[in-house]
Amino acid sequence: MMNQPSGSYELTILLGLSFSAITDDLHRQLAKKGFDDVRPVHGFLFQRIAAKGATGNEIAEHLGVTKQAASQMIDYLEQHDYIERKPHPLDGRGKLVILTERGWSCIRNTEEIFISIEQRYADIVGEERMNMLKADLRSLVHTISDESSPLKFRPVW
Repeated sequence: MMNQPSGSYELTILLGLSFSAITDDLHRQLAKKGFDDVRPVHGFLFQRIAAKGATGNEIAEHLGVTKQAASQMIDYLEQHDYIERKPHPLDGRGKLVILTERGWSCIRNTEEIFISIEQRYADIVGEERMNMLKADLRSLVHTISDESSPLKFRPVW
C-alpha cells in the first residue's frame, strides 16, 4: 500500500502518479500491438510533427533538448520507420521531418488506447465525476496559463 503523501504536495504526487500510470499502461498496450520500440518521449515528437512536419531545430525547441539530442531521436525513429526526412519545401538546404504510415498507425493506436484507458477510469469513479475532474483540471490549466508564457505539453526532463 502506498504511503500517504504530505498534504502540502499531495496534488503534485497524485497528478504525477496518474500521468505515469497512464503512460505505462499506454506503452504496455502499444507493445502488444507491435510498437514496442516507441518510447514516451517519442509521442511528444509525434505531436509536434503530426500537423505539417517540422525541422530538427523546431523539434529540439519543442522538446526542450539540444539539436544533437533531437537529431539522435530523429535518427532512431527513422531507422524504426516512424518518420522520414523530406526536402523542405521552402528551404532547399533543410529537411522536413514527417510521419510515415507506421508513425500514423502508432498515433491512431495511441488514440484508441487513450479512449479505452479513460473509459476504464470513468468506470471506476463514474462518468459524472470523470467529467467533473476533467472540467476542474481544464479550469486550473486555463487559470495558471497566461498568454505571455503559455503552458507547453512536453516531457519533464
